[in-house]
Amino acid sequence: MFSQLTDLDLRLIRVFLAIVDAGGVSPAQATLNVGQSTISTQLATLETRLGYRLCERGRGGFSLTARGEQFIDAARALLSAVDTFGMQARNVGRKLVGTLDIGMIGHTPVSASARISDAIGRFRARDQSVRFSVLVRSPGELEELLLNGRIQIGIGYFWHRVPSLEYTEMFAEDQFAYCAKGHPLFAQGGEVTAAEAAQHEWAWRSYPLPEAGSSTRPQNVTAVADNMEAVAMLVLSGHHLGYLPGHFAAPFVKQGLLVALNPAQMRYRVAFHMVTRARQHRTDIVEAFIDDMKAAHPVQVLQMDE
Repeated sequence: MFSQLTDLDLRLIRVFLAIVDAGGVSPAQATLNVGQSTISTQLATLETRLGYRLCERGRGGFSLTARGEQFIDAARALLSAVDTFGMQARNVGRKLVGTLDIGMIGHTPVSASARISDAIGRFRARDQSVRFSVLVRSPGELEELLLNGRIQIGIGYFWHRVPSLEYTEMFAEDQFAYCAKGHPLFAQGGEVTAAEAAQHEWAWRSYPLPEAGSSTRPQNVTAVADNMEAVAMLVLSGHHLGYLPGHFAAPFVKQGLLVALNPAQMRYRVAFHMVTRARQHRTDIVEAFIDDMKAAHPVQVLQMDE
């Protein structure tokens, strides 16, 4: 067991985490740029230093032991603290020093992404030395990461509200009903009535959409999906009708592959939010970035061609 942490211990811990992230000793060779025998020796040295086995490896494949599973979180927390300390030591005197972990959903509209970039630019103009970390996850995963303290800010569409989190609307997005080339309604694009559309099969989201309302939700749903890419795939099959964000569908429309059924009537609007923990859990870095996000994001509506 460690009695005194050394530089060697930190290097060995980084090797272990690289192995975990790669999914085994052999796959980690490319990441660490050393041979398998060297990696195995380093892993064995770390286990000897700790006094217990972290993982099983061999013909049966790579798997973590129960202690190895617990050690991962402790190891990541340690290295994060070491990195943060190093940054703070190098930047003594700066007003904002540390890390900012941001989570986003996939396929954020181009105009919204540009404003997020604007917020980052505003933040970089401050007296700061902050390391940004950005990851892409589903809305539910982002909320979980916020609650666990793994990220400080989440940006996306959230269909429910976690009481301990704060939600600030950033922009709204219009969703329109589409059909694909080859579908019986394609030639009527733009003038399809709700009654006509109701006679056909629909693809719908697998999670709640309160904004859609009962008048928009179709009754004849024969396929569900948890993301817009999957809905688009179902619609493009020519068998299902479905709602997609205007900006996402625009390239398919330009190629003649999709057409909106009736943009004036068959549509609904969803709000995208910036989500954070309650104010008492936020750092000065987070507060500063929130201010910059709000300055860069006057609430706007994204239309079909954005």
